[in-house]
Amino acid sequence: MSTTILFEYPLNEKMRTWLRIEFLISQLESSRTITDPLGALTFFRNAAELLDVFERGELRTDIVKELEKQQQKLRAWADVPGVDMELIDTLRDKLKACSGTLMAAPRMGQLMREDRLIGLVRQRLSIPGGCCSFDLPTLHIWLHVAQEQRDAQVAVWMESLMPIREALTQILDLIRQSGEFRTQTSVNGFFQDNGEGAELLRLQLSLDDSLYPQVSGHKSRYAIRFLPLDSERGEVPARLDFELACC
Repeated sequence: MSTTILFEYPLNEKMRTWLRIEFLISQLESSRTITDPLGALTFFRNAAELLDVFERGELRTDIVKELEKQQQKLRAWADVPGVDMELIDTLRDKLKACSGTLMAAPRMGQLMREDRLIGLVRQRLSIPGGCCSFDLPTLHIWLHVAQEQRDAQVAVWMESLMPIREALTQILDLIRQSGEFRTQTSVNGFFQDNGEGAELLRLQLSLDDSLYPQVSGHKSRYAIRFLPLDSERGEVPARLDFELACC
């Protein structure tokens, strides 16, 4: 059975930032059980990158505005015959709760930004091999304390990310569900279309095709070029069917 691969491409800077935050928080969650230096550096590197992303723009304001926008979209469904109003009301309540929690929360990433251990590691990550035990004795000691103590500390850090994580989960789920996958066909490895009002493209390709997409464009128009995974011997078919959702 063929494996289907999902690609997602943001069509504006706001969506690009949100997908990066989602990715980094997911990486932190996957590496939260720290048992050795490799696991520690994986976690702290993702934490440092997440804090860097948090520094950009009016992130909290943009997310709160999007939560309200999604609530307005849900309110519009009230006039559609046969719609499940219980589900609509539940989703609206979740969005409203996320907005309130996010507004009441401290500055995003503040607890992690002020943590001494994270700060020390963050300073050394740009130096090749800069996190050796002789460079960071504090980290070296921390890796030898009881596992329960490390787990508890990581849990505190992760809990501080819950307001933005929950808000983005609700937003991105609704945006992803707003686009239906449809079969499209590229000609000589090229496809373009209008994407008026769209924020996210989702493409599904078969692994057997040995192709990957390069996407360019913005909210009103986009272009997709398919390239062979093997740049020397790979070929792009004259016509290629693929699944595309414009969200």
